[in-house]
Amino acid sequence: QVQLVESGGGLVQAGGSLRLSCAASGSIFSPNAMAWYRQSPGKQREWVTTITSDGSTNYADSVKGRFTISRDNAKNTMYLQMNSLRPEDTAVYYCKAVVVTGLRVYDYWGQGTQVTVSS
Repeated sequence: QVQLVESGGGLVQAGGSLRLSCAASGSIFSPNAMAWYRQSPGKQREWVTTITSDGSTNYADSVKGRFTISRDNAKNTMYLQMNSLRPEDTAVYYCKAVVVTGLRVYDYWGQGTQVTVSS
């Protein structure tokens, strides 16, 4: 069993920065990919960014150039550096780990951390 715990959310003014962390614990953990998603009130959860086991990254157009995903494998922790924050970035941010074992794919989610950007 894998547990993911996000932290680092909070209230920030537009133009400010926050760094989110996602710490993994539990069973031997070697995810094939990890990702950040976010969900605003009344909206569907949306993908933000992904980092694969080889370090490749992808970003949603809405955050490209402002957000940076990274991971520290030694600490089993993933990060999301968010700069130039905008009010529309306000959401609950969730981390996800994808583990592929043979033909089976397992998704693990954290509980989320609130990010609020004031104008």
